[in-house]
Amino acid sequence: MNNNTISVVFADSSHAHYAPRICDLIYESALQRGTGIAKRSPEYIAAKMTGGKAVVALDGEKLVGFSYIECWGHGDFVATSGLIVDPEYRHMGLAEQIKRRTFELARRRFPYAKLFSITTSLPVMKLNSRMGYVPVTFSELTEDEEFWRGCEGCCNYDILQRNNRRMCLCTGMLYDPAKEPPAKQSRLAPYRMFFRNKVKKLFHLK
Repeated sequence: MNNNTISVVFADSSHAHYAPRICDLIYESALQRGTGIAKRSPEYIAAKMTGGKAVVALDGEKLVGFSYIECWGHGDFVATSGLIVDPEYRHMGLAEQIKRRTFELARRRFPYAKLFSITTSLPVMKLNSRMGYVPVTFSELTEDEEFWRGCEGCCNYDILQRNNRRMCLCTGMLYDPAKEPPAKQSRLAPYRMFFRNKVKKLFHLK
C-alpha cells in the first residue's frame, strides 16, 4: 500500500454507505485495546457524514480511516471524536492526517468554539498536544448532559458512573482559540516600519 494513494477528505452523503464498516472498526479497536471507545450506531455515523461533520480516509474506494465532530453547549464546545484507522494502514502517519483534517473542519464550521477530546489513547494525547491541546479536568469541558450520555456505550461507563465523571479512565484535552498566539508579523513589516519612520521625519510628523 502507498500512502500517496490515500485521500483524506471532508465526508458527505456519498460516503454514508461506509457507516457499517466504520462501526466495525470502532468495535474491533475497542476489543484490541481493552479500553473504552463509546459504541456508535451506523445511523449515527451516517448522520455525521451527511451533515458535513466528518472526515474519511480512502484508499481508492476502500475506507481506511474516519473521525467526526459534534457541537455541544449551544456552540461553545466542539468535540472531535471517533478517530479510527484500519489496522492494515497504521504506522503510516494517517491518524495525524485525519486528526488535522478534522481539526480544520471544526475550525471552519465553528471558529469561536473550544475544541475538546476525551481519550484513553496515548498516541492521540501526543498528537493533540502537538496541535495545541492541553490536558484539563472534566469540569472545564462541556456540561451538556447529552454529550456525557454518549459515554453510556463505553465499556468503562460503570467506572465513570460510580465516580460522577471525575475518575474516568479518559483524559480530557482542550484547545481554546481565544488563547492562540498572535499571528506572526509579515516579512514586509520591518520595511513598512522603516518607510513609515522616514515619512514622519520628512514631514515632521509625530
